[in-house]
Amino acid sequence: MPEVSRFFGISIRMYFDDHNPPHFHAIYNDAEAELDIEKISLLRGRMSRRALGMVIEWATAHQQELLANWELMRSNQPPNRIAPLN
Repeated sequence: MPEVSRFFGISIRMYFDDHNPPHFHAIYNDAEAELDIEKISLLRGRMSRRALGMVIEWATAHQQELLANWELMRSNQPPNRIAPLN
């Protein structure tokens, strides 16, 4: 599962040929959450409110890049790195 970004100890990852809807995985310490790219909302999992807030802020700013990476990965191509949250 390639890491597409990392910030404040949060790893953002995507799987090759993953199931719909378009989503990404956010991992922080022992918590993991899947977030819908189009709705920027939690699909499943858990994460602290603070970490989830940062992930949502980052995903909102990079939604188009996430969707482009989703399409790349569905075609078995490596994703592009995405700038971290500042």
